Amino acid sequence: ATRTISSSLGFDVDMSMTYWRSGGSAPTTTASLMDKLRGIYYELFTYDTAAESQNSNTGPRYSTRVSRAFDLHDYGVEQLNQNGQALLSYVFSRAPGFMDVVAYSGTGANPLSVNHNLTVPPELMITKRRNGAVSWMVGVPSVSLGGFLNTTDALSSTRWSTDWSGFSPTSTIFKVSDGTAGSGDNMIAYLFATLAGVSKVGSYTGTGSAVNVDCGFTAGAKFILIKRTDSTGDWYTYDSVRGIVSGNDPYLLLNSSAAEVTGTDYIDPLASGFTVTSSAPAGLNANGGTYIFLAIA
Repeated sequence: ATRTISSSLGFDVDMSMTYWRSGGSAPTTTASLMDKLRGIYYELFTYDTAAESQNSNTGPRYSTRVSRAFDLHDYGVEQLNQNGQALLSYVFSRAPGFMDVVAYSGTGANPLSVNHNLTVPPELMITKRRNGAVSWMVGVPSVSLGGFLNTTDALSSTRWSTDWSGFSPTSTIFKVSDGTAGSGDNMIAYLFATLAGVSKVGSYTGTGSAVNVDCGFTAGAKFILIKRTDSTGDWYTYDSVRGIVSGNDPYLLLNSSAAEVTGTDYIDPLASGFTVTSSAPAGLNANGGTYIFLAIA
């Protein structure tokens, strides 16, 4: 049945990712990413290259148009509100200095300048073609690296130059190549930045021993996204709702439709951010390995 999820959010929902925690395959049983700009009938899957799908024949999975909440629906094959299933939703609001969502179209210009309203230079940029089956493009300006969200591939300076034109974004624009957004391509971009006490986009080097990652927080990170950059590795996501504790910490992967993993202790709490433990695999803490992260307090 339709249910409204509010959880005392305190803000309007501009973007949401909802996971079926036991895993599965698109389009009915795994992470669905939707946002207010594209409309409530359109969804994308972060591990998939597919174009956005329209569910107008069965109804929306959820509506981001409910102030300070969103609605989950169940219409036959729609399973993001299936009775008895364990679900997880990450919800985001656009805010200056923290996060922005930008819808734009390719023109054939190389590079193409795209306006945004983040008010600061974005530090993590994720973009996807909506009307074609292509990979999710990721750009990390601080380390001049680019790559793909839906694969385990290492990030590279070549992809930064090829996909993002090697341009360091400003407080008002970022640039993409015509290979990323060609003429007639409809695109969506999710931009994140560091906002003191709220969010941190950064990097660290693995040691094989415990690594304390200082994000400038006072009560630890509630959401963590980590990707190894110098070699293959998954896109790990952790959150304090399922547990960022001194014991086992469940995680999901943005690049996979696999079920959440619950029996590992790769992350520990840290008041100023988070700790990557000595038991973490190479995808999180290889000696000399390099990593990027997004953390939210």
